[in-house]
Amino acid sequence: MPLDVCQLPLVGGHPALDLVNTLERGGESPHDFLTDSSALLRWSARVGVVTDAEVDQVGRAWRDEPAAAHAGLAAVRDIREGLHLVLLAAITDADCGTAGDPIAAGAALVALHQRWSGAAVRARFVLDSSQVRMVYGTVPAMLVPDRIAEAALDVMLTADLTRVRRCPVLEGGCGWLFLDQSRNGSRRWCRMADCGNAVKARRLTERRRAARPTNS
Repeated sequence: MPLDVCQLPLVGGHPALDLVNTLERGGESPHDFLTDSSALLRWSARVGVVTDAEVDQVGRAWRDEPAAAHAGLAAVRDIREGLHLVLLAAITDADCGTAGDPIAAGAALVALHQRWSGAAVRARFVLDSSQVRMVYGTVPAMLVPDRIAEAALDVMLTADLTRVRRCPVLEGGCGWLFLDQSRNGSRRWCRMADCGNAVKARRLTERRRAARPTNS
Protein backbone atom coordinates (compact mmCIF):
# COMPACT_ATOMS: atom_id res chain seq x y z
CA MET A 1 0.00 0.00 0.00
CA PRO A 2 1.50 3.38 -0.98
CA LEU A 3 2.55 5.81 1.72
CA ASP A 4 0.36 8.77 2.56
CA VAL A 5 1.80 12.00 1.14
CA CYS A 6 2.64 13.17 4.67
CA GLN A 7 4.72 10.04 5.22
CA LEU A 8 6.99 10.70 2.24
CA PRO A 9 10.61 11.36 3.22
CA LEU A 10 11.63 14.95 2.52
CA VAL A 11 14.99 14.41 0.86
CA GLY A 12 15.05 17.17 -1.75
CA GLY A 13 16.67 19.88 0.33
CA HIS A 14 14.14 22.39 -1.05
CA PRO A 15 10.31 22.32 -1.11
CA ALA A 16 10.29 22.53 -4.91
CA LEU A 17 12.40 19.37 -5.20
CA ASP A 18 10.25 17.61 -2.61
CA LEU A 19 7.29 18.55 -4.80
CA VAL A 20 8.91 16.87 -7.82
CA ASN A 21 9.32 13.74 -5.68
CA THR A 22 5.58 13.49 -4.94
CA LEU A 23 5.22 11.65 -8.25
CA GLU A 24 6.83 8.23 -8.54
CA ARG A 25 7.82 8.03 -12.18
CA GLY A 26 9.36 4.57 -12.17
CA GLY A 27 7.50 1.55 -13.47
CA GLU A 28 4.61 1.27 -15.88
CA SER A 29 2.07 2.99 -13.61
CA PRO A 30 3.55 6.10 -11.93
CA HIS A 31 1.95 6.83 -8.55
CA ASP A 32 0.89 10.37 -7.72
CA PHE A 33 0.94 11.09 -3.98
CA LEU A 34 -0.99 14.32 -4.59
CA THR A 35 -4.17 12.34 -5.00
CA ASP A 36 -6.52 15.28 -4.41
CA SER A 37 -6.65 18.85 -3.14
CA SER A 38 -6.77 17.65 0.47
CA ALA A 39 -3.49 15.76 0.05
CA LEU A 40 -1.97 18.82 -1.60
CA LEU A 41 -2.99 21.06 1.27
CA ARG A 42 -1.62 18.66 3.90
CA TRP A 43 1.67 18.31 2.03
CA SER A 44 1.95 22.09 1.60
CA ALA A 45 1.61 22.57 5.36
CA ARG A 46 4.17 19.86 6.05
CA VAL A 47 6.87 21.45 3.90
CA GLY A 48 6.13 24.95 5.14
CA VAL A 49 4.61 26.36 1.97
CA VAL A 50 1.59 27.49 4.01
CA THR A 51 1.03 28.17 7.71
CA ASP A 52 -1.60 26.50 9.88
CA ALA A 53 -3.76 29.62 9.69
CA GLU A 54 -3.46 29.65 5.91
CA VAL A 55 -4.48 25.99 5.77
CA ASP A 56 -7.80 26.98 7.30
CA GLN A 57 -8.21 29.88 4.85
CA VAL A 58 -7.44 27.74 1.83
CA GLY A 59 -9.60 24.88 3.10
CA ARG A 60 -12.61 27.18 3.46
CA ALA A 61 -12.04 28.72 0.04
CA TRP A 62 -11.75 25.32 -1.62
CA ARG A 63 -14.83 23.95 0.15
CA ASP A 64 -16.83 26.98 -0.98
CA GLU A 65 -15.52 26.72 -4.53
CA PRO A 66 -14.63 23.11 -5.49
CA ALA A 67 -13.66 24.19 -9.01
CA ALA A 68 -10.91 26.35 -7.50
CA ALA A 69 -9.60 23.34 -5.57
CA HIS A 70 -9.41 21.28 -8.77
CA ALA A 71 -7.74 24.18 -10.60
CA GLY A 72 -5.21 24.61 -7.80
CA LEU A 73 -4.29 20.93 -7.86
CA ALA A 74 -3.96 20.96 -11.65
CA ALA A 75 -1.74 24.04 -11.51
CA VAL A 76 0.58 22.47 -8.94
CA ARG A 77 0.85 19.28 -10.97
CA ASP A 78 1.74 21.35 -14.05
CA ILE A 79 4.44 23.21 -12.10
CA ARG A 80 5.77 19.91 -10.77
CA GLU A 81 6.08 18.39 -14.24
CA GLY A 82 7.61 21.51 -15.75
CA LEU A 83 10.17 21.80 -12.99
CA HIS A 84 11.07 18.14 -13.36
CA LEU A 85 11.76 18.60 -17.08
CA VAL A 86 13.88 21.71 -16.47
CA LEU A 87 15.97 20.13 -13.73
CA LEU A 88 16.59 16.92 -15.67
CA ALA A 89 17.90 18.97 -18.57
CA ALA A 90 20.07 21.09 -16.28
CA ILE A 91 21.79 18.42 -14.22
CA THR A 92 24.33 15.75 -15.03
CA ASP A 93 22.57 12.53 -14.18
CA ALA A 94 24.12 9.85 -11.99
CA ASP A 95 23.25 7.32 -14.69
CA CYS A 96 25.75 9.13 -16.94
CA GLY A 97 25.03 12.11 -19.11
CA THR A 98 22.21 14.61 -19.17
CA ALA A 99 18.92 12.95 -18.28
CA GLY A 100 16.54 15.46 -19.82
CA ASP A 101 15.40 16.87 -23.14
CA PRO A 102 16.51 20.50 -23.70
CA ILE A 103 13.62 21.18 -26.10
CA ALA A 104 11.02 19.93 -23.62
CA ALA A 105 12.78 21.90 -20.89
CA GLY A 106 12.54 25.08 -22.97
CA ALA A 107 8.79 24.65 -23.38
CA ALA A 108 8.50 23.91 -19.66
CA LEU A 109 10.31 27.13 -18.81
CA VAL A 110 7.77 29.11 -20.83
CA ALA A 111 4.91 27.43 -18.96
CA LEU A 112 6.61 27.96 -15.59
CA HIS A 113 7.12 31.63 -16.39
CA GLN A 114 3.41 31.95 -17.15
CA ARG A 115 2.53 30.29 -13.82
CA TRP A 116 4.89 32.59 -11.95
CA SER A 117 3.60 35.67 -13.80
CA GLY A 118 0.07 34.89 -12.66
CA ALA A 119 1.29 34.44 -9.08
CA ALA A 120 3.20 37.73 -9.25
CA VAL A 121 0.07 39.59 -10.38
CA ARG A 122 -1.65 38.44 -7.20
CA ALA A 123 1.37 39.17 -4.98
CA ARG A 124 1.87 42.39 -3.04
CA PHE A 125 4.73 44.37 -1.53
CA VAL A 126 4.87 44.46 2.27
CA LEU A 127 7.02 46.62 4.53
CA ASP A 128 8.42 44.33 7.20
CA SER A 129 11.01 45.50 9.75
CA SER A 130 12.26 48.29 7.50
CA GLN A 131 12.51 45.88 4.57
CA VAL A 132 10.20 45.54 1.60
CA ARG A 133 9.42 42.01 0.53
CA MET A 134 7.07 40.48 -2.00
CA VAL A 135 4.34 38.28 -0.51
CA TYR A 136 2.83 35.62 -2.75
CA GLY A 137 -0.51 33.98 -2.09
CA THR A 138 -2.84 36.83 -1.25
CA VAL A 139 -5.90 35.11 -2.74
CA PRO A 140 -6.85 32.07 -0.59
CA ALA A 141 -8.16 29.97 -3.49
CA MET A 142 -4.85 30.43 -5.37
CA LEU A 143 -2.53 30.62 -2.36
CA VAL A 144 -1.04 27.12 -2.69
CA PRO A 145 -0.25 27.18 -6.45
CA ASP A 146 1.10 30.73 -6.13
CA ARG A 147 3.46 29.73 -3.31
CA ILE A 148 4.52 26.66 -5.28
CA ALA A 149 5.26 28.85 -8.30
CA GLU A 150 7.36 31.06 -6.03
CA ALA A 151 9.25 28.00 -4.73
CA ALA A 152 9.91 26.76 -8.27
CA LEU A 153 11.31 30.15 -9.25
CA ASP A 154 13.46 30.23 -6.13
CA VAL A 155 15.09 26.86 -6.72
CA MET A 156 15.76 27.62 -10.40
CA LEU A 157 17.33 31.02 -9.70
CA THR A 158 19.13 30.47 -6.40
CA ALA A 159 20.09 26.80 -6.20
CA ASP A 160 23.38 25.54 -7.59
CA LEU A 161 21.96 23.27 -10.26
CA THR A 162 25.29 21.47 -10.55
CA ARG A 163 24.45 20.16 -7.08
CA VAL A 164 21.09 18.72 -8.08
CA ARG A 165 21.24 14.94 -8.29
CA ARG A 166 18.90 12.13 -9.28
CA CYS A 167 18.91 8.93 -7.24
CA PRO A 168 20.47 6.57 -9.85
CA VAL A 169 17.73 4.53 -11.48
CA LEU A 170 20.05 2.21 -13.41
CA GLU A 171 21.70 1.21 -10.13
CA GLY A 172 18.39 0.45 -8.46
CA GLY A 173 17.63 3.92 -7.08
CA CYS A 174 14.22 5.58 -7.07
CA GLY A 175 14.91 8.55 -9.38
CA TRP A 176 14.05 11.20 -6.80
CA LEU A 177 15.80 14.56 -7.13
CA PHE A 178 17.77 16.18 -4.33
CA LEU A 179 20.29 18.91 -3.64
CA ASP A 180 23.68 17.44 -2.83
CA GLN A 181 24.79 19.51 0.15
CA SER A 182 27.71 17.28 1.07
CA ARG A 183 31.06 19.04 1.36
CA ASN A 184 32.70 17.22 -1.54
CA GLY A 185 29.57 16.77 -3.68
CA SER A 186 29.71 12.98 -3.50
CA ARG A 187 26.16 12.13 -2.39
CA ARG A 188 24.58 9.57 -4.72
CA TRP A 189 21.42 8.35 -3.03
CA CYS A 190 18.22 10.10 -1.98
CA ARG A 191 18.73 8.48 1.43
CA MET A 192 21.41 5.97 2.27
CA ALA A 193 19.01 4.34 4.72
CA ASP A 194 16.58 3.63 1.87
CA CYS A 195 17.84 3.24 -1.68
CA GLY A 196 21.54 3.12 -0.81
CA ASN A 197 21.28 0.27 1.68
CA ALA A 198 18.69 -1.56 -0.41
CA VAL A 199 21.00 -1.56 -3.43
CA LYS A 200 24.00 -2.60 -1.32
CA ALA A 201 22.02 -5.48 0.17
CA ARG A 202 20.85 -6.61 -3.27
CA ARG A 203 24.39 -6.52 -4.66
CA LEU A 204 25.68 -8.51 -1.68
CA THR A 205 22.99 -11.14 -2.24
CA GLU A 206 23.88 -11.33 -5.93
CA ARG A 207 27.59 -11.75 -5.17
CA ARG A 208 26.90 -14.50 -2.66
CA ARG A 209 24.62 -16.29 -5.10
CA ALA A 210 27.23 -16.04 -7.85
CA ALA A 211 29.92 -17.39 -5.50
CA ARG A 212 27.97 -20.53 -4.60
CA PRO A 213 29.27 -23.71 -6.24
CA THR A 214 26.96 -25.04 -8.91
CA ASN A 215 25.74 -28.65 -8.82
CA SER A 216 27.20 -30.79 -11.54
